[in-house]
Amino acid sequence: MPGIGRLRVAALDTRDPVGLAHFYSALTGLPIRDGDLTPDTDWVELDAGGAATIACQLAPGHVPPEWPGTEHPQQAHLDFAVADLDEGEARVLELGARKHEIQPDETWRVFLDPAGHPFCLVPERGSNPA
Repeated sequence: MPGIGRLRVAALDTRDPVGLAHFYSALTGLPIRDGDLTPDTDWVELDAGGAATIACQLAPGHVPPEWPGTEHPQQAHLDFAVADLDEGEARVLELGARKHEIQPDETWRVFLDPAGHPFCLVPERGSNPA
């Protein structure tokens, strides 16, 4: 059965859409879409060449989710496949991510982006988990 639609964008709320877009641009290697960096920017999208992408939207009252908490639960999270978990960890920490104090498994790692959204680094299929 054909689908009704296809995923175009995953949007993340943040108090700083430009800063968060720069974080995800550096993490994914995708450039920020031309024209999105204006003084009154409230929506910044990565340019994935027509494929599904990430956008960061202004939410002045954004409260970072708590994981694994229930007071401010996460609504969604992103997983990024990496060839080497240790190298991936070092690079996202350099970008401004924070490693979450709870790591439920040794085969993947949980981090918080600069706005507090949880995301994971997971091994590429076929690679050996750390």
